[in-house]
Amino acid sequence: MKKNKFVKICPRFALTSVRFSAIIISIMNKLPTTLLIYPDFLEEDKSNKNKLGNYSEGLASISAVLKQAGYDVKLYHMLYMPDKKEFLKKIREFDCDVIGFSARTTAIPFITEFAGWLDDELPDIPVGIGGYHATLVPDECLQLRGIDMVIVGEGEYPWLDYLNSLRDGTSRTDIESINFKQSDGSIIHNPVRPLIEDLDSLPFPDFDLFDYANLDRSKNFTAMVMLSRGCLFSCTYCGNSQFRNVYPNKKKYARFRSPEKSIELLLLLLKKFPFIKYLEFRDAIFNTYEDWFYEFMPLYIEKIGLPFNCNLRFDILTEEMVKMLKDGGCYMIDIGLENGNEEFRTKYLHRSMKNEHMINVAKWFKQHKITTLTYNIVGLPHETLELSLETVKLNAKLDVDKVIPNIFYPYPMTILERTAREGGFIPESGTVDPNDPVQLRMSQYPKYDILYMAYNFNKLVRQYRRIYALPEAQSKKAEAKLDRKITAKNYPRKFLYKSAKLKEAMFVKAKKLLKRLSPKLFVFLKNRTMKEVK
Repeated sequence: MKKNKFVKICPRFALTSVRFSAIIISIMNKLPTTLLIYPDFLEEDKSNKNKLGNYSEGLASISAVLKQAGYDVKLYHMLYMPDKKEFLKKIREFDCDVIGFSARTTAIPFITEFAGWLDDELPDIPVGIGGYHATLVPDECLQLRGIDMVIVGEGEYPWLDYLNSLRDGTSRTDIESINFKQSDGSIIHNPVRPLIEDLDSLPFPDFDLFDYANLDRSKNFTAMVMLSRGCLFSCTYCGNSQFRNVYPNKKKYARFRSPEKSIELLLLLLKKFPFIKYLEFRDAIFNTYEDWFYEFMPLYIEKIGLPFNCNLRFDILTEEMVKMLKDGGCYMIDIGLENGNEEFRTKYLHRSMKNEHMINVAKWFKQHKITTLTYNIVGLPHETLELSLETVKLNAKLDVDKVIPNIFYPYPMTILERTAREGGFIPESGTVDPNDPVQLRMSQYPKYDILYMAYNFNKLVRQYRRIYALPEAQSKKAEAKLDRKITAKNYPRKFLYKSAKLKEAMFVKAKKLLKRLSPKLFVFLKNRTMKEVK
């Protein structure tokens, strides 16, 4: 690779007008190339070089806007944690002029290291950071060594404005939605630009940014699609309510592409990748707007017709919606149950749906033979083992097909993170490993009890489901007996957690191996599962 032009011109200092001038001088005769860096791995699999990657709608959309304006965009899709030598070698090979990191909260430790390496060895490439974490705590991100700017909120047009500034020879630090670090460490804060209300005005995502055929879901002949942005609701554990608040037009936060443009996008996707046999809609809540739903579904049935799964919400579902989903090819739905106690769920999660309605909705899914997967959270602030058991029992009463238990993570700036902090459940900084699956320390719900519940959740749902199938009198006795056993002080919950964790790790490893070595067999088994619920 040719030597970076910035190196001879500009010594390392933060983004000031002087540095901007140096950058501008160096690239006056060419459009700057953006390298987007996507750390697509977790702490537990950071050394696995055989894993497959995931699609990112946000990065694909940014790339589409920049390319539409004539700029070149490259992607460093990181599937494992490289060492410093490998990382810098890759950066040099990309021959980029500016770098943008995509940051989720759990990736910040890795990005901190990467940005430091860039600061050490390639100090004259401007480095920005965007994404959910950057939007929630922008100043915290700007404190990282090697980070020069942070994009707050939607990144397409702020980044385009930044590139245009370089192209045009101006030294702008007043770009809306971008905060800049100055040489003395102080920060230039700029207002956040209004969010994009009309998603139809955006170009379709740049699917070609990714090695699409080799993504994880592609190996299952599945495409992940998003037709919307944002969410109407304000669940306390989720960042959406805080993301919404950064925009001046926050009332427009939950938006969908029009039904017609949504179909056009799907047709483009299927034309580009004809191997796709299933669609996975990753919209926050697919049934957010009733009018959109009833306009989109007939078009989908007519023009697309592929089997799909999607995210739904209990309290805005009707039986008519469930029937239309089935008619359209929906084979599985993902839905948030989160906690089984109505009072706790309303008070701490701001989810006021009734258990009785949730049970009725589950019956509709059973009646129409749609597989139901619920999301659940254990280890919430102020929760107890007994309250988690109520979540297990509600899943058993709903007779759902699949359950996913998640351990609560206090995402920065969320309402529930503040609740946890006020309750004294978040230890002082540095006392809990950021990669510890249990971040809270609660005397009424010890760490290993939380881990026991998370790793034995599915097993317990099956046990209580069998109990509820018994005659009522017998069922009540068996339920009380199992309750006492699980909550007993001397019950070996720590040992049972460790054995369940080992078993799960072996299962996940076997599943990933099957998906990688024999994707057709994996899909055959998936189809077989689908047929069993039809």
